[in-house]
Amino acid sequence: MPPKRNGNLSMVYFQDFVLEGFAGGLETQALLFAVFLALYMVTVLGNLLMIIVVTLDARLHSPMYFFLKNLSFVDLCYSSVIAPKALANFFSSSKVITFAGCAMQFSFLSLLGTTEAFLLGVMAYDRFMAICNPLRYPSTMCQSACTRLVLGAYCGGCLNSVVQTSFTFHLPFCSSNRINHFFCDVVPLLKLSCGNTAINELLLFGICGLIIVSVTFVILISYGYIISTILRMGSGARRRKVFSTCGSHMTAVTLFFGTAFFMYAQPRAIESMEQGKVVSVFYTLVIPMLNPLIYSVRNKDVKEALRRLGQKHTAM
Repeated sequence: MPPKRNGNLSMVYFQDFVLEGFAGGLETQALLFAVFLALYMVTVLGNLLMIIVVTLDARLHSPMYFFLKNLSFVDLCYSSVIAPKALANFFSSSKVITFAGCAMQFSFLSLLGTTEAFLLGVMAYDRFMAICNPLRYPSTMCQSACTRLVLGAYCGGCLNSVVQTSFTFHLPFCSSNRINHFFCDVVPLLKLSCGNTAINELLLFGICGLIIVSVTFVILISYGYIISTILRMGSGARRRKVFSTCGSHMTAVTLFFGTAFFMYAQPRAIESMEQGKVVSVFYTLVIPMLNPLIYSVRNKDVKEALRRLGQKHTAM
C-alpha cells in the first residue's frame, strides 16, 4: 500500500512495513528456512505432546504440571506468532506486513513473553510451597489458587502488552518502513521512528527491568529456602529427586531471563541489532523447543507418563 503524506508536516507515513529478515542469497535463505522449519516443528510437537500427556495422565494432575502445561501452551503460541510469517518471508520478494498485522504480532509477543516470565516465577513459588511447606501445600496450592495465579500471569502480560503496544504504535514512522528484523520487535521499531523515543525507551527498560528483577527476586528467594531445606533432608534419593526437578526449572529460568535481559533490560540493546537477530532466534524458537525437553528428560514422572501413553497407543 502506498504511503500517505501529511500536507501540514510534509512527512510520509507508511501503512505497511517490510521485514528485512536475514541477509544472504538464495542458498542462505534456503538453509535458514530449513533451520527455522525444523525448530518450529520440534517446538510444536514437543509442546503439544507435553500438553496432551499432562491432560490425559491423571497422575500428573498436580499444581506443578498444571503450570507446566500452561508454560507449554504459552511457548507454543509464542513461536506460532513469529515462525509462520518468518518462514513465508524467506522466499517472498515483498516481505510486507501491514501496520495492523505488525501491531497485532507485537502485542501478542509482549503478552506471551511477559506471561511466561510470570509463570516461571509462579512455578518457583509452587516448588517453594511443595518442598518447604509440605503440610500447607494442598490447601495453599488448591485448584482455585492455581487458576488465579495463572490468570494473574496472563493479566500481567495483557497489561504490559497494552502499554508497550499503545506507546510504540503511536509513534510516527516516517523515515523508513523497512524493519531490520524478521518480526515486529520493539527495538527495530523504535529505530524507525522519526519522533522522540525517549519515553518509549524509558518504558521498555523500566517495565522490562522491573518484571525481570521482581520475578528473579521471587525465584531467588524461593530457591534460597528450597536449597536450605534440601540440604537438611536425610534421604539421598529424595534429595536427588528434588534437585532434578528444581534443576530443570532453574535451567529454563536461566535461559529465558538471560536472553530477555540481553535484549530488553539494558540500554545497549538499542544498538545491537545484528546480534539481536541471533538472540531473538534463541528466545523465540530455541527456548520454546528446549523447555519440553528440559522438563521431560530429567523428570521421571513425565517419562513414565510418556511411556504409559505410548503403551496405550500401541495397545489400540
